[in-house]
Order: sequence, then structure tokens, then C-alpha cells
Amino acid sequence: MPAKTLLFGLFLSLCSVIAMAGSDHHHSHAPAPLHQAAATTKAIEVVTALIKNNKLDESWRNTKPSSVEKKVYEGTAEWMAIFVNEKIADADKQKLYVFLTLDGNYIAANFTGD
Repeated sequence: MPAKTLLFGLFLSLCSVIAMAGSDHHHSHAPAPLHQAAATTKAIEVVTALIKNNKLDESWRNTKPSSVEKKVYEGTAEWMAIFVNEKIADADKQKLYVFLTLDGNYIAANFTGD
């Protein structure tokens, strides 16, 4: 019996040391925000996916963003990439806005910028 008691006591001591070691460990598991070059790459990937899913005309392929900037919408910072495609006849559809979270997740794309 004493060996079991000793092992159990050792186990409890080890658990409390592990718990204390982790108690001051404060870091976020959230993905890190992208820098502008990575956000640009992600926005291009979104446009490619929209073409593949027949949401955008093939003429958007190989367009590069004219700008990629951080914007704040309703209190939340996002990446906004603007693509321009002058091959589109409708002037209202020549400018495509792609919105990403700061860590690069797709939010939306539209022609209004809203």
C-alpha cells in the first residue's frame, strides 16, 4: 500500500506543478495577421476561385490588385483589395472589391466596395 500512496502523491504533485506552470502562460491561438504581400496573394487566390466557380468572368484571370489596404468596417479591421478589369463592358462592374479578415480568410467580394 505505501508504494501506491507514494505514487499517487507523486502524481498529484506533478499535476499541480504542470497546472502552475501553465497558469501564467498567456498567448493567443488566433492566427497572426497577414502582411500586405500575403494579403495580396490571398486576394488573387479568391479571384481565381471565383472564376473557377463561375462567379466571375474568365477575363478577371491574371488581374492584379490595384491596391490592397487595411480598412475598418463597423469597428472591425479587414483587408480590402481592389481589382480593375477594363475588359468588362459595364463600367459599374470593372472594379472588384475583395474583403479578407486580417488573417486572410475570405469575407466577401462585390462591385460596390460596401
